[in-house]
Amino acid sequence: MSGEDDLRKLLSGMSPELRPGRYVFTVAEAGIPPGLTPVVTVAEQEGLTLVVRLEDADAAGLAYEYVAGWITLRVHSALDAVGLTAAVAQELAAAGLSCNVVAGFHHDHLFIPYERAAEAVTLLEALAQRSV
Repeated sequence: MSGEDDLRKLLSGMSPELRPGRYVFTVAEAGIPPGLTPVVTVAEQEGLTLVVRLEDADAAGLAYEYVAGWITLRVHSALDAVGLTAAVAQELAAAGLSCNVVAGFHHDHLFIPYERAAEAVTLLEALAQRSV
């Protein structure tokens, strides 16, 4: 099934969902530690970036600075859709919220400062309503 690429439909149907837990970005220079299950991995020249639950990073002794909430946009966005990331980032930036976006095959995932994640969902829901 192909994803949606119409920006208005993407925005009006994004249905942001705040996932439970706190997540952190960390680097594992020697690969993924045994027993750790990252929700995101990105291979970079400087090392393997992992996004993991805060408790798992602590248990593995991994350093981190940024604690995030994880929001999934439930709309099935096409990988070649234009404008969704920009519209979401603009809405959050206007409220002074940083946003780290990861695109999966079916959905886009946002990592927002943990203490403001619920506020981000409210802002995105309002954006969706304005886009109907």
